[in-house]
Amino acid sequence: MRVGCPKEIKNHEYRVGLTPGSVREYVAHGHEVLVETGAGAGIGADDGAYAAAGARIAKTAADVFARSDMIVKVKEPQPNEWVQLREGQILYTYLHLAPDPEQTKGLLASGVTAVAYETVTDERGGLPLLAPMSEVAGRLAIQAGATALQKANGGRGVLLGGVPGVLPGKVAVIGGGVVGLHAARMAAGLGADVTILDRSIPRLRQLDDLFAGRVHTRYSTVEALEEECFSADVIVGAVLIPGAAAPKLVSREMLSGMKKGSVLVDVAIDQGGCFETSHATTHADPTYEVDGVIHYCVANMPGAVPVTSAHALNNATLHYGLQLANKGLKALADDVHLRNGLNVHRGRITNRAVADALGYELVEPAKAVMAA
Repeated sequence: MRVGCPKEIKNHEYRVGLTPGSVREYVAHGHEVLVETGAGAGIGADDGAYAAAGARIAKTAADVFARSDMIVKVKEPQPNEWVQLREGQILYTYLHLAPDPEQTKGLLASGVTAVAYETVTDERGGLPLLAPMSEVAGRLAIQAGATALQKANGGRGVLLGGVPGVLPGKVAVIGGGVVGLHAARMAAGLGADVTILDRSIPRLRQLDDLFAGRVHTRYSTVEALEEECFSADVIVGAVLIPGAAAPKLVSREMLSGMKKGSVLVDVAIDQGGCFETSHATTHADPTYEVDGVIHYCVANMPGAVPVTSAHALNNATLHYGLQLANKGLKALADDVHLRNGLNVHRGRITNRAVADALGYELVEPAKAVMAA
């Protein structure tokens, strides 16, 4: 199979779908790899590194899209990319379709088979291709929140770790999953006063044991959410419903009860965000203010640290990518966990959460693949 990797074009997105190390793996399995010139510049990998790994270098993205059987990316295709996709081609990348009806229409019109990293599962019920970027985003959320909290950046002027004689800043983390765990770990490491809210008692027990009292855990109710948000300096939104739009847990009304200059970091913004006042921002212009509260809602947070995040992502995606390259659509038929990543196939929606969110008729992925 000919596997193509175009350069990412989303604002300030420096990651790359295939590292030179991944290219070597595809080539070792007998595949041809086509990489757009400059695709790896953001991680310090020049065209020479890709050529040495066995890739052919394409002068343009159009060449990559036109000549490849499978496209491997990081972020969802932009409008000028989805029009270059075609029936019979496999797209393997993050999609986040539920809050993005225009991209969904574009993919449906193209006829492409689109496998979304964020809905591929594992035998434990986890999301193995989302997890590494959730780890990165959770840790970055605290760095971003701490920076936005500085007075010169519009924040309250609070140091999260405090100093002797001065209380530390308070951090509320909404959601105790992978993002929440890593956000809490970073915040606690800085010396902040951290509370994690979640609705799973077993998960709260796990977190309590893990942090051994260094982080507070609290069952999430409307009252608990209000109390923690009103007293926090930084609030991290870390709630995920796989494939679906994120629930709006913090309303516009609640902002009036929050501290002026406090910071909301919405890590769920890729799925529409879990704060009512959230809208996607970029690394070029990451924050905005609503009712005196700073919002940080960058939709590709891990793109800020592309060397770390591109390698972490490739470590996770390579196994399934090789399955797709080796077997084509048969890989989807053979592996239920990879099949769970199928979101769009030949003009039909094959993910229930996306279908429900956008009002499309669902075609079960197993039936879609069998009919192929």
